[in-house]
Amino acid sequence: MIYVLMLFGFVALIKGADMLVEGASSLAKGFGISDLVVGLTIVSLGTSMPELIVTMMATVQGNAEVGVGNILGSNIANILLILGVTVLFVPINVQKTTVFSEIPFSIIAALLVGFIANTHIFSPNNPALQIDRFEGSLIILFFVIFSIYIVSLMIEDKVKVDTESSGIEIGHLPVWKSIIFIIAGCVLLFLGGKFVVDGAVGLAQFFKMSESFISLTIIAVGTSLPEFITSVVAAKKGNADVAIGNVIGSNILNILFILGLSSVILPIPIQNASNQDILVVVLSSVLLLILMAISRKSMLKRWHGVVLVSCYILYTGFLIWRG
Repeated sequence: MIYVLMLFGFVALIKGADMLVEGASSLAKGFGISDLVVGLTIVSLGTSMPELIVTMMATVQGNAEVGVGNILGSNIANILLILGVTVLFVPINVQKTTVFSEIPFSIIAALLVGFIANTHIFSPNNPALQIDRFEGSLIILFFVIFSIYIVSLMIEDKVKVDTESSGIEIGHLPVWKSIIFIIAGCVLLFLGGKFVVDGAVGLAQFFKMSESFISLTIIAVGTSLPEFITSVVAAKKGNADVAIGNVIGSNILNILFILGLSSVILPIPIQNASNQDILVVVLSSVLLLILMAISRKSMLKRWHGVVLVSCYILYTGFLIWRG
């Protein structure tokens, strides 16, 4: 029954995100909002919607370990597994802005969360690791800064993104149908998030494994499927910028917006082991930069994909060893 619940939850999350994106995008186009704005807002947020719902549901239900593990695990899977497999299909040319701006910003975001999560060790009255509401607000502030940066790139015409290049085809639905899609998508996301979280807790109890292990592996990969599908389709269409931008942007969104918002709603306790996972998030992005530096080109090649996927397999082995 646990497997059925989690399988239904993953299907509901992916389908719900797809329906929400299609309905909201079609409604936006009906009101004359450009594809550019739709692509940078609704589509990009839609691929991260499963992580958002699962993390918030886990936080509200008191299973913060599942929420934090989902965010960190998704970010690790995005870089090592999803981007690695994508590069195995099609080598990717990486823009200089991504190499010198977006990837370093994602590293800074992870380091920021790691620092904030550990500030409480200096407080004698509250030695437990956590991200409280004030700290969550600071994290969201950095997301606002990143959003301003993206807008500045749009204005300078250095970044060109539309809904077709992202690999997601958006048609024009009637208003009533768009609204139905939005409502249905939200319902599916809610149910999917609940079933995935409940299934993860049940699975951990049944096999006597930690909730952190389940969320860092099974849930993380499951909620990252939208990014995987989008990146592979975009890469095969020759839209390499979108393929890697989707992954790096999703990682920044996961840490700064989703984790920040969840901690504003309810303070999130952080496990000591999560510091190791935050370090892996940082090292994964650093590895990207090192691989491109070795090649002396801003390009991710197939052998880079082999290295990335191999590192993910080693990380999974480490999680099994850690328990």
